Amino acid sequence: MAAVCLCATGSAIAEPTSPITPARALDSAQPAANGSRLTAAEQGPGRLVELTVFSAAMGKPITIEVLPAVDDSVPAPTLYLLNGVDGGSSDGDWSTGDNWLTKTDAASFFADQHVNVVMPIGGGGSYYADWRHDDPVLGKQLWTTFLTKELPAVVDSAFGTTGANAVAGLSMSGVSVFQLAMGAPGFYRAIGSYSGCVRTSDLQGRAVVDSLVTSQRGNVDNMWGPPNDPAWAANDAYLNAEKLRGTTIYVASGNGQAGPLDTLDGPGIDEDPAKLIDQLTVGGILDAIAGRCTMQLGDRLRELNIPATVDVRARGTHSWGYWEQDLHNAWPSFRAALER
Repeated sequence: MAAVCLCATGSAIAEPTSPITPARALDSAQPAANGSRLTAAEQGPGRLVELTVFSAAMGKPITIEVLPAVDDSVPAPTLYLLNGVDGGSSDGDWSTGDNWLTKTDAASFFADQHVNVVMPIGGGGSYYADWRHDDPVLGKQLWTTFLTKELPAVVDSAFGTTGANAVAGLSMSGVSVFQLAMGAPGFYRAIGSYSGCVRTSDLQGRAVVDSLVTSQRGNVDNMWGPPNDPAWAANDAYLNAEKLRGTTIYVASGNGQAGPLDTLDGPGIDEDPAKLIDQLTVGGILDAIAGRCTMQLGDRLRELNIPATVDVRARGTHSWGYWEQDLHNAWPSFRAALER
């Protein structure tokens, strides 16, 4: 099922020079207004640049993985990619965690594209929100402030960006992208949500949010308060869809039924029957829920005459292989929005 598709063609830089190096990023980076700053930059695998950005709001360093634009001679826009419920790391190590770099072809897909791809590591169970109270386990969670007011100032100066931004996320962060866009109107030209359930304030939505936060041992009351608190409705993109008008929107999900990638030789399964069973059962349930949420959001956007691409696949589960496809499919409309 699809609404109005916002698509456009674009071209990568034909004769690139070279991406920005860690040394140049350190030399160019400027602090945010509140003192958040780049404290380290190192060369990672391939062209990956690994940043450490101190968040003044949260009082701690945050690891940021960046795929710099292919050509450093021309300012480029920025695409922020957010991770799922575990924040993309395993015991603080992104290289062994489930994230855009380890589970998809993001590094090669954007290798010839004129865009800075920025991937924060951390924020597991946080919904990338500004929590009202510090959590005994998760600590101080002020991710909306970090992502919209602290990190962009550092990235824009370090990499010489155009100032045009887009953001995409999956599962938990597929909800967060809407909340970030509503909280910072006009900051993101495009948002992508893959297998997210954005209707957070009805009974099903609250149950999903609570289960994901609890899975990381957090207390959801510290985020938006008890179930009857107005903050739940205020963060519900279904109820507040009018705030998304003017933003390029790409929303996708499976419907929970086994699809072409749900096989023993599918992405990430590695011929492991246990992994496949988990993907078909847990992943099937999660995308059955996300698929219904996505259809509801699509109906709401059409009702308000807000253009969007809404793609609910005939089959597919809650898994990285489909999210990689979603990223590929969304990119043309993202690129058009970032270049306008």
